[in-house]
Amino acid sequence: MGSATPELLTELLPMIVYTILGGALTAGGVAAEYASLQHLGAGEAMVGLWLAAIGCVMLYGGVYGIGYKKVAMRLFGAVQ
Repeated sequence: MGSATPELLTELLPMIVYTILGGALTAGGVAAEYASLQHLGAGEAMVGLWLAAIGCVMLYGGVYGIGYKKVAMRLFGAVQ
């Protein structure tokens, strides 16, 4: 029973790291998108468009790249 803990931690640790990383990228992407809307509303088009592009990349990486490809596939693969 005591030997199951290292195997469980070995499987769980990457999932926790990927979940935190995906959440941080997603939150950063949402913040960048919000800031881009603020800059576009203030008339600073160049900064607004740059932040919108960075926000899109961060959201793509957080939601799809890490959230779906890494975390969801591993969770749903383990359930089946």
